[in-house]
Amino acid sequence: MTETRPHDTPQQPPSAATERLLAKAREAWARHDFDAAERSLIGALVLAPNEPATLRMLGMVAQRRGNHDQAIDCFRRVLSIWPNDSDLHVCLGIALFERGEVDQALVHLRQACELQPRSSAAWFNFGEALSRATRAREAVDALQRALQLDPAHVSARLSLSKAQASLGEIDAAVAGFREVLRLDPGHAEGWFGLSSLNTVRFDAADVAGLRRALARDGLPARHRELLGFTLAKAQEDHGDYDEAFETFRWANASRRKRVKWDAAGERRRVDAILRIFANEMPAPVDPGLGREVTFIVSIPRSGSTLVEQILASHPEVEGANEIKDMSQVIDGETRRRRSAFPLWATDATPEDWHRLGNEYLARTELWRRAKPRFTDKSLVTWYLVGAALAMLPAARVVIVRRDPLETCLACFRQCFTEQTGFTCDLDEMADYCIDFSRLSRFWLERYPDRVLDLPYESLVAEPEPVIRNLLDFCGLPFDPACLDFHKTSRTVLSAPSAAQVRQPLRRDTARSARYGTKLDGLRQRLRDAGLIGD
Repeated sequence: MTETRPHDTPQQPPSAATERLLAKAREAWARHDFDAAERSLIGALVLAPNEPATLRMLGMVAQRRGNHDQAIDCFRRVLSIWPNDSDLHVCLGIALFERGEVDQALVHLRQACELQPRSSAAWFNFGEALSRATRAREAVDALQRALQLDPAHVSARLSLSKAQASLGEIDAAVAGFREVLRLDPGHAEGWFGLSSLNTVRFDAADVAGLRRALARDGLPARHRELLGFTLAKAQEDHGDYDEAFETFRWANASRRKRVKWDAAGERRRVDAILRIFANEMPAPVDPGLGREVTFIVSIPRSGSTLVEQILASHPEVEGANEIKDMSQVIDGETRRRRSAFPLWATDATPEDWHRLGNEYLARTELWRRAKPRFTDKSLVTWYLVGAALAMLPAARVVIVRRDPLETCLACFRQCFTEQTGFTCDLDEMADYCIDFSRLSRFWLERYPDRVLDLPYESLVAEPEPVIRNLLDFCGLPFDPACLDFHKTSRTVLSAPSAAQVRQPLRRDTARSARYGTKLDGLRQRLRDAGLIGD
């Protein structure tokens, strides 16, 4: 989503002193000095505490700095004065969405469209929010409306293509990404969108176009990386695996300069979780709480989206994709206690866990409006299995594992968000994989009746018995739709998996052999850790 630009619709002209401070704030905004802009705006509010243009711009500054609480407060105060300002509703909707208040956000974004039905920006932001809220069909309608109003709206076309991909409308998504590139041949996200579908084979003209895009001056690091990952996949398409590996290497090295990752700190966190959850947890207040939930945990690119697609093909199960509610509940309790997780877990009473479990169920209520059960596929939940089962003792956890060598390579080949810094370096990827494996073994031993080990290779080799066992573990009656999961129509937000889960199971997904000695260091790390054989 994008913000509108700061502007004003004053009821009364501000004083000369206020206007001078507003002018200074606008100058600071233009040079992206948001600290200076904030200082000027606070000074202006001292002179005129309820001046709406000043409040509006302060909200914009707060939003750019990630302070969504302050932004929401500012925008609500201004809306009490200017209730029919479409742009204000957009800004408030974005801030509410970022704070996790999705339903309220959509109310304001929809109202912006009603107030200004010919605003392509309003329809774009509404469509983008709908897409992120996994309401992809509605998102497609809103984004198409934006493009009817402004056919050259590249961001809307890009978002439309992503929404179509999430619905399995791959041909339409490919056409949309290609149109983005027609409008802007060097568009990094357009190129990356194509490569993320994993269905497009890049030809020589594509390789030339990518090289031209990379040769441009002044490319932001993120755009250079997206183009680099795409070029590497194009090189793979042409069998140039040595070149592809080097391209992946420099693109990941660039990412590693920007993202934060502390492998030693992560290991200490896993050690603390192992130590604390080895203790007996208190008996739950309600042993039946959480039977609606199946947590799917894995390392990225291990098959978790496939397992969710299988379960979401069952008539009783909604697939929620990668929701953040569990980690947000834990983070909220961490702030409340002013103690880091997992340290506070030793002090939590049965009533505390019960309260947190009910908070999680309240936050995820929307996933049970149509069906009684749902899946939660957040990729960080593997840290939180013990807490999740203390909160929701009747929940089930499925740990999806794939061959560690293939998993590490698959992550190294994918340009993730800034939160997955461990994928930038094969040694750090190995560290992450080792920590995941030792904590997963612990959960399986600690909760054998509530945690299921599901190897991806077993699923691919013998899908029916593995799927039957999965459904039985989750307390679900067998349904043949789960075997024909690729026919299920639903939103899949994981771009690399959106097309794959619409196809029958494939056994030819291994890639490590193509890279030969390039992966010898990684092989040795995993071998030394006992994760792969000789």
